[in-house]
This record gives sequence, structure tokens and C-alpha cells, in this order.
Amino acid sequence: METVGRLLRGWRHGRQLSQLDLALAAGVSPRYVSLVETGRSRPSADMVLRLANQLDVPLRHRNRLLVAAGFAPRYRERPLDEPDMAAVRDAVLRVLRAHEPYPALVVDQRWNIVMTNGAVELFLGDVHPSLLEPPVNMIRLGLDPRGLAPRMVNLAEVRALMRTRLARQVARTGDPVVAALYEEFFADHEPEGPPPGVESEVATPMIFQVEGRRLSLFSTVTTFGTPQDITLEEISIESYYPADAESAALLRGFVQRGGGSRP
Repeated sequence: METVGRLLRGWRHGRQLSQLDLALAAGVSPRYVSLVETGRSRPSADMVLRLANQLDVPLRHRNRLLVAAGFAPRYRERPLDEPDMAAVRDAVLRVLRAHEPYPALVVDQRWNIVMTNGAVELFLGDVHPSLLEPPVNMIRLGLDPRGLAPRMVNLAEVRALMRTRLARQVARTGDPVVAALYEEFFADHEPEGPPPGVESEVATPMIFQVEGRRLSLFSTVTTFGTPQDITLEEISIESYYPADAESAALLRGFVQRGGGSRP
């Protein structure tokens, strides 16, 4: 049987914290943390959320903790295409369109592409149709030999970055689908050099051969601050910028030839 104490202990171990560490962060006694984890004390809903906050537990799993403790879930999950999410969807679309002529896309927590702008189409011409069937997965699109990988000049560097990002995400969320993606692309391969540092995730470009020309991009990731909705917490905007003047000119030319935003 799933208990709140067992779940909290799993998250605490995953964060490599002692009961004392968690107690100090949450403003409770180590004995209280021990009593909760062993099921000898039933925490209130607010205490469950206080401990979950200190453990950086994702909202989806905070709901699971609350249910295990005998309380109703607190966080809603509404698809972006629902009417009451129209304002959020419109805002995200404006961000994507404003970023043109440079590519930008929205991905969910499992790296499925939710929305894109028109500049992304530049990269999809030679991709195998099976990789473009919904839901299109960004990891598979980028690293599968039938996708963008053959056109990626610095594939080894990009693979190293994605290995680090996926490993970090699995450690934070425990998501089995993300873990399966990691297994699919990295489990049978030795790491290509040492893990990249945080600064490398910004500074390392993705270099493609596109239309017979070299296209160099770097990326940034935008997330929603302090979200109270599971969907908003689990999506991010990946924005790509040209690393040199030639790349900027190539992207501008593509959009001028007819690239346009699409959901």
C-alpha cells in the first residue's frame, strides 16, 4: 500500500537529504519527520505540502502525496486546448511568433512538442514521416538517425548535453517515460567525455547542415514561474538564436519565403 510516509522518504532519499536536513528546512523536528515517514504520525495537508516544497516535489507528485495522506488533490491539470486555458495558449503563441524568424517550440515534461513557430519547419524537410506523427518527441526527432542527427555537425556535443538534461530530469521527477527515453538513447553508450557544466548548456551551439549551408544555433529555456497548474509546470519554451550572422540570414530568408507560425 502506498503511504505518504513511504513516498516522502523516497523523495528525501532522492534528494540526498537526511531527516535532520529536511526537518531544519521545513521548521519541524527530526523526530516528527521520522514519525511521518514510519506512519506513526499523520501530517496535515498543509504539512504534506510544506515538506513537499522543501523536497522540490513536482506538482503532479504533490497531488499523489496528498491522496496518500487521505486528502484531495490541490493542483489542477488542464490541457492547453481547453477553453479556460485560452489566455495562456494565446500568450504562448505570441511568444513563439515574436521570436520569428528564429525557431522556438513548446515541449511538455516528456519532451513531446506541443506548439512551434514557422521557423521550425526549416528543419523538418528530410525527417522520416514516422517521427512527425503526433505526438512528435523532441529527443527522438533530434537524436534518431532518421531525424535531425545526420545533419547535426556537432552531434556528440549535443548528445552529451541531452544526456545530462535527461539524467537531471529523471533524478528530479522520477518520470518513467523520461527514464525510458534515457534508456533508449543513452543506456548502451558510454558518455562522450565528461558531463558538460551548466555554462555549456547555454554556450554550446547546435550546428546543422541546412540547404547546403552551415546553421549554428544556441538555445534558452523559459518556464512558468511559481505555477499552480500541472500543465503549466510541465511545459517549457525552447527558443533558438543564431550564433553568427550567416545563420541569422539563413533563418530570415526561410521565413521570408513563407514560413509561418502554427500550433
